[in-house]
Amino acid sequence: MTPPEQSKITRSPFDYQEAWRWLEQKGRQLLGPKFRLHEEDSLIINTLFCYFLKDQFTAAMLNINLNKGILLLGPVGCGKTSLMRLMAYVCRPKERHVMKPCREVSYEFINEGYEVIHRYSKGLASRYDTRVFCFDDLGTEKSLKYYGNECNVMAEVLLSRYDQFVMRGLVTHLTTNLNASEIEAAYGVRVRSRLREMFNLIGFEKGSADKRK
Repeated sequence: MTPPEQSKITRSPFDYQEAWRWLEQKGRQLLGPKFRLHEEDSLIINTLFCYFLKDQFTAAMLNINLNKGILLLGPVGCGKTSLMRLMAYVCRPKERHVMKPCREVSYEFINEGYEVIHRYSKGLASRYDTRVFCFDDLGTEKSLKYYGNECNVMAEVLLSRYDQFVMRGLVTHLTTNLNASEIEAAYGVRVRSRLREMFNLIGFEKGSADKRK
């Protein structure tokens, strides 16, 4: 069966049906034989395709800014992490993002301190390697203390990456199950304001099924 939204894409140079089939195969390879794409998510999946393929025609139709990152929202278990993990194989290698759970960033902060914020703020995994990160599950980490000093680690990382986005176009991706008000409560007005400028917002419906069941 043809995914529902694909019939709307008539002038794109990309074959979205083939991309859909390829992504399912890649998903089974990486995530297990039971993996499949769900037709009710077709608009979200095709929007992600157009972004990571840099399909300018479809991006214009969908009001997607190819110079911003992706902020993928949705309830627990809807497939955000799996889709963003797979989309790293859709884009060109030099634009491929690294998945990084926010909880891991916080745990690294406990052990290494403020160097961790610098590491992920600048997008440098090493001095030779510039990385685009997808910070996964924003909101699952907590404000932590390093030698008695409390720090909202992800707020600091995002504020610094905003500066890098403005200065040199450094792209960041996020997944979260928090809504806008919850993001503001957890990270402050400054972070929420900057997220609007940094990201294309793509959201699952609140009632999206838990695909882990």
